[in-house]
Amino acid sequence: GARFVEITAAAERPDVSDDRQPQDSAAAAPRRIAAEESTVASLVAQLQATGLDATLAHAVASAHPRNRRRGATVHSLRNTLAGQLAPLAADDKGYAPVEVFVGPPGVGKTTTIAKIASQARATGSARLGLVAADGFRVGAVEQLRVYADVLGTPLAVARTAGELEQALANASPRRPVLVDTAGRSPQDEISREMLQVLAGCTGVRTHLVLAADTPVPTARRVLDRFQDAHPSRLVITKLDEAESLAPIVGLLRDRQIPISYLGTGQNVPEDLERATPPALAAWVAGDSHRGATA
Repeated sequence: GARFVEITAAAERPDVSDDRQPQDSAAAAPRRIAAEESTVASLVAQLQATGLDATLAHAVASAHPRNRRRGATVHSLRNTLAGQLAPLAADDKGYAPVEVFVGPPGVGKTTTIAKIASQARATGSARLGLVAADGFRVGAVEQLRVYADVLGTPLAVARTAGELEQALANASPRRPVLVDTAGRSPQDEISREMLQVLAGCTGVRTHLVLAADTPVPTARRVLDRFQDAHPSRLVITKLDEAESLAPIVGLLRDRQIPISYLGTGQNVPEDLERATPPALAAWVAGDSHRGATA
């Protein structure tokens, strides 16, 4: 019959500001920062292993979401890499009235022009005219003539500045023209005269064609040598022959010339694509185009 009384006692916690951290977090902060720096350094090392320069590699690693950095691979970094490479992709939807292709010999200018004309014909997006202004390389004119005959596309041959001026004057104003030039320096007398003709035309867009496997010092010299041609676009070819686009990306990013096309093989017309941030990221990461779209 005894009576029991249960008493519960509790002490209320003093109010703590929301942005005030527990006492032990002050000691944990340096460890957390060190861990984050180590993770970023690991990502930078992975990116540099692909050939990417340190500045761009650090920019990509730092931009990658913190909660996805641990255990990240170059493949999983592609979306972040694409965001960093976005300024390198030209946002070209159509064609300029005159599209000029310049660059050193052997980089694929004629093949690139054939691919562009073939794709335009296949999709019905435009009927393009061709101008062969390469009278120096043996067979250059004939190679373009074969493509013109297959496509039913008009071809004009210009071996001098006067002939080039006449060819452009005779071109239909409703038909964009692709101009194939000789793989000679713009400082060459004939090349300089032809460039002067093009400079006097309206609606000219000049693409400098560069092979993806070009060593960085050589690529820098090519960019310097063709500066007088005033290229506003780049075409990167022979990606199928390069392990990665990464080694020259830093240089192209510094020069701030957007990339218009990516040449991924010798097949006409399929081995050519417009440069997009995802495609650039895939080739920098060493993936194929199939991996870029998967």
